[in-house]
Amino acid sequence: MSLPAAAHAATWLTDEDCHLEDFQALVEQVTDLRQYPEARAAESNILIYDAGHVRQRAATGQGRRQLQAELARALMDGPGVVVIEGAFATPVVDEATRVFTALIDEEIAAGRSRGDHFAKPGTNARLWDSLGKLARRAPEVWVDYFANDVVDLVSTAWLGPGYQVTTQVNLVNPGGVAQAVHRDYHLGFMTNERAAAFPAHVHRLSPVLTLQGAVAHSDMPVESGPTMYVPYSHKYLPGYLAWRLPQFRSYTDDHYVQPALVRGDAAFFNPAVFHAAGTNKSADVRRMANLFQVSSPFGRAMETMDRAAVTDAVYPVLLQRKREGATEGWLRNAIAACAEGYSFPTNLDLDIPLDGLAPAPPVDIVWQALQQDWAPDKLRLALQSAAERRRT
Repeated sequence: MSLPAAAHAATWLTDEDCHLEDFQALVEQVTDLRQYPEARAAESNILIYDAGHVRQRAATGQGRRQLQAELARALMDGPGVVVIEGAFATPVVDEATRVFTALIDEEIAAGRSRGDHFAKPGTNARLWDSLGKLARRAPEVWVDYFANDVVDLVSTAWLGPGYQVTTQVNLVNPGGVAQAVHRDYHLGFMTNERAAAFPAHVHRLSPVLTLQGAVAHSDMPVESGPTMYVPYSHKYLPGYLAWRLPQFRSYTDDHYVQPALVRGDAAFFNPAVFHAAGTNKSADVRRMANLFQVSSPFGRAMETMDRAAVTDAVYPVLLQRKREGATEGWLRNAIAACAEGYSFPTNLDLDIPLDGLAPAPPVDIVWQALQQDWAPDKLRLALQSAAERRRT
């Protein structure tokens, strides 16, 4: 990932490291199609591939390796976004769309609230865990849909084997407004204050832990608001802090590109690319995409642990040490060693991020308990409730 000159030696990043002129120098470069011989075209700086050609090249071991090397280079050093036309057969997409639509309608009829990380709640219709819900409702459709060779090709090119897939449907009706341009999972789901607490090398690492994708479940002409991208923006190291700053938002609002998609097309992109779902200005297009987050197998702890049980065991001692004058730092160190420190993975049907980008992690609940001198039973119930919300 290219770095602005001032950031080369930085161990920690702050908002003061975000300089628009450095960002402009990266994102205003032009994609040279000659560097990507397997691509059909470069349109608005985004590389376009034909699924038929991709499958033909991937039919041999050597061809697959060469193609994956090009895709990985496009996602890391190139524009950061590729579109593969015809990645999914339209009959398969249409069957999945039928099930997704029925599930969304059922959830709306039941009055279930839907949060959105980067838009006001209720702006878009969401189907969280569309992968799991499709499997339970229509397993034959699920098998035809998720046994997709293009998804595997790009996922292993970016993450290697052993990746884990999650998906969520986003449905935007005519008049649905755009999301805010943003970066995505992991650091993109944090406030600037929290993201800045992670050293610069983690800002470099975060994008390679996830592959972002979107499968078009409807034709998406530009007026329907397909995803907006700022190609090459993933190469800007302080970007997890920059995307919220007014001068960057103003610039990206004027410089995004918006590739139209046809039903069955798939876009894959580096999660650090500045992007957002667009405004649906059409009269009659219900724009539906199934959003893919494919995760690295390495984002796992070595041992399984019942952290709630550990917290329950040590919390009375923490309360006593606080009363004896233990410092905040000492107490927070102990909490970090016993309680789960991250909001994800969770069940977004239940653990809805209505008040922020992510639900409160258990460490925050334990700290609140200590500050307010909760009785152990109250904390136990709060952690049990949090665990229920996280459970599938």
